[in-house]
Amino acid sequence: MQKDLRNQFNDFFTEEKYVAYKKEIEGLSPGNLDFTLAETPIFISREFKNKMLATCEHVVDAILNPSFNLHTQSAIPNNANIANEKNYPDFLVFDFGICENEQKEIEPQLIEMQGFPSLFAFQPLHSSITFNYANVPDNYSAYLNGYTQETYFQLLKEIIVGDLDPSNVILLDLFPEQQKTRIDFYCSESILGIKTICLTQLIGEGNKLFYELDGKKIPINRIYNRLIFDELFQQKDLPETIDLFHPWEVEWIAHPNWFYRVSKFTLPLLKHPYIPSTYYLNELKEIPADLNNYVLKPLFSFAGMGVIIEVTVDDIMNIKDPENWILQRKVNYASVIKTPDERAKAEIRLFYFWKKGWSRPQAVFNLARLSKGKMIGTRYNKNKKWVGGTVAYFEK
Repeated sequence: MQKDLRNQFNDFFTEEKYVAYKKEIEGLSPGNLDFTLAETPIFISREFKNKMLATCEHVVDAILNPSFNLHTQSAIPNNANIANEKNYPDFLVFDFGICENEQKEIEPQLIEMQGFPSLFAFQPLHSSITFNYANVPDNYSAYLNGYTQETYFQLLKEIIVGDLDPSNVILLDLFPEQQKTRIDFYCSESILGIKTICLTQLIGEGNKLFYELDGKKIPINRIYNRLIFDELFQQKDLPETIDLFHPWEVEWIAHPNWFYRVSKFTLPLLKHPYIPSTYYLNELKEIPADLNNYVLKPLFSFAGMGVIIEVTVDDIMNIKDPENWILQRKVNYASVIKTPDERAKAEIRLFYFWKKGWSRPQAVFNLARLSKGKMIGTRYNKNKKWVGGTVAYFEK
């Protein structure tokens, strides 16, 4: 991507420096880093950054269209519609593949997006350590729109905690101590002053929610939601929990319904050069003749689960619930990251925050992932080096 910076990093890389770097990051929350850290960050040109941002703004325009909520109402499953939905998502994330088009030009392609949080607390701390480890020039930053670590965390706290007592705000997930992203939960606790609570620990009385701390019931006024309902519905032998669909007097950050509204479900509604053509499977009028150029995805899976890469006609015909699937044109991930062995492919996730009172969200930060397998993700990159989670630094 940025050849001089790539060569400079590679020339000065040593395994000893990487081990020390990883140890420093693990020190943010000892014992809780449960995913692979890539050996290198990514360096992104101003031009490529601006192409991604322009694509995101196109999506934001669609979300702001008065018809958006109507078009996406059917995205919310009947068994997952939560009360007290607000009219905007507090958080948006956009996943771009670094791709090569038919003219052999490098360009971004929007693969997925979510109205749901990401590693918002861990990633800036990770980035700060990586900045020094990689000797990143001062004219590059992982932040967007002029944000710094200080102003970023200030904004995050304003959105999640605001003027409430942090004790009345919780981070909610299911068995959080088992989640691979748990390091972010503990970083969130440290930065925001809030508690991480398991769904099984919630106490409901009337329309009020509580959690117990030191033998006292603490009222919950706001939930920073990290609970993925698809994961919840897949649980077997789950202990009895409160009814999440009761109209609890609580504010959700971000509201769970936006996980469905802004998702793969939204992609067929969008037309843009950097968004691959996508179709609802139940609305497909005919199966494309070049089916080898498409990928079949379940709408609401996570971490790449259920995706069919080598699609056949039988695969399509055997889908029992086509309303919950999309057919998306494949993109050609470019092997652009030079590493000591084979080149790596990359994906960049842009973070957008939407503070109450703003007319639209703002791009603030990012994370990135390197891969040498068929897809981005740990299960496709076992026993490989220079893969895993990292951060992109953008030319200012």
